[in-house]
Amino acid sequence: MKNKNPRKMGGPPGKNKRGSSKFSMNRDPFFSNSKRRKKNEDEVIESEEEELDGGMLNGGGESGEEEEELEPEETAEEKRQRIAKELVENLRKREKELEDEEDEEGERVFEKEGERDSFVAKKLMQQQLEDSGRLRRAIASRVQKPESVDGFEILVKHRQSVTAICLSDDDSKGFSASKDGMILHWDVDSGKAERYQWPNEEILRSHGSKNPEGRATKHSRNVLALSVSTDGRYLASGGLDRHVHLWDTRTREHIQAFPGHKGPVSCLTFRQGSSELFSGSFDRSIKIWNVEDRAYMNTLFGHQSEVLAIDCLWQERVLAVGRDRSMQLFKVHDESRLIFRSSTSSLECCCFIDNSEFLSGSDDGNIALWGIQKKKPVYIVKNAHALSTDVNNGELKDRGRNYNGHIASSWVSSVGVCRGSDLAASGAGNGSVHLWAIEGAGKGIRSLYDLPLIGFVNSLAFAKSGKFLLAGVGQEPRLGRWGHNSAARNGVAIQRLKLL
Repeated sequence: MKNKNPRKMGGPPGKNKRGSSKFSMNRDPFFSNSKRRKKNEDEVIESEEEELDGGMLNGGGESGEEEEELEPEETAEEKRQRIAKELVENLRKREKELEDEEDEEGERVFEKEGERDSFVAKKLMQQQLEDSGRLRRAIASRVQKPESVDGFEILVKHRQSVTAICLSDDDSKGFSASKDGMILHWDVDSGKAERYQWPNEEILRSHGSKNPEGRATKHSRNVLALSVSTDGRYLASGGLDRHVHLWDTRTREHIQAFPGHKGPVSCLTFRQGSSELFSGSFDRSIKIWNVEDRAYMNTLFGHQSEVLAIDCLWQERVLAVGRDRSMQLFKVHDESRLIFRSSTSSLECCCFIDNSEFLSGSDDGNIALWGIQKKKPVYIVKNAHALSTDVNNGELKDRGRNYNGHIASSWVSSVGVCRGSDLAASGAGNGSVHLWAIEGAGKGIRSLYDLPLIGFVNSLAFAKSGKFLLAGVGQEPRLGRWGHNSAARNGVAIQRLKLL
């Protein structure tokens, strides 16, 4: 049966729906005025190009706000170049001011310009070598002996024992955490502190947190470790809840929770100049995270017991110690590791001196200097923190508790090094922090001064300039309650150092 409707048969439409006049090509502007239309399109395109040239390329626009929106963002390479140019100009201005003070007559100007540029180049090269760990500054010999009135001062107070402290890269801001989960962000000069607020369980789950395993019914707020990124944007915390928590230092808000560890997170460190974060745990593993991408990267295995402390410099090398009596240097890029054995006891803390030398403290009271070429310590200071019976009139009590046969108060619970220098410090629970001078070429460790401080020194942090030392102190050790000193004050103490 044929269809009588010509429109359905695909024939040419002769009429519209209402049966009006036939379709005319002359009436369609597309066919009737094609040349004029083409000319108008060209004019429109040219006018649009003029607007783009005037607005985007020449910076023209109707308002200043539109100009700012059209400006391209600064790339990382351009930012590095700008910062480098500003640094060079500041150094030149500083040297010129010093020269003007010394020589007001202005003689030998051209010669001094060349000398100034060479001096700036040498200074930049020296700074680069110091930052990379290939050049060691001589600061220990310049430290003056502190007077009795110039001892440690409590800068920030905590309700419970401080477990971790860290400093920003410019030494202006500090961070501290305690066993009750309190995280404080404070100013080094004034001591004014601001508290980080833990989010509720619902927000934690939305940020990646998982339900706690084992007997725990909720996330523990006990914080054992802190670390701040080199750019000062991110603060990482870890503790008994087996998560690595990421905070924004500008807003002090929680932004991410990294699950994955099967035991408490005992130590954290950022690789300098990068967004890589390393976390050590009681589950005997070290995990690598990328805080910019909020992603897990890799896991390092090797320790046979709990990992207690880790440290990292610019290179992709992680130094870690644990209760298996070993210190291990993980080369992440090469996927290899070096194992250093301690013949006596468990290693409690460690830190880099430079890329080839390390410092460690153990629960038998010894401090050891290690070199990358030997698997045994290069130099050992035995009984570095001998227990004093008259500390604060005999109020130091250990309740008869010990571990591996050693009294808890004499354990070396923390070590710290002024980055790129020969100045080091160690802390314990015997009532003092000890300053050390590290001799060059692995010659040994020389004792400097004892700085009285009552309590268990659970964490140490030097300023880059070496002008002050921070200590996180508490009534109890960081990882347990096998010692107690009721006379100690929980908080962050600061010791000003005078340099010659």
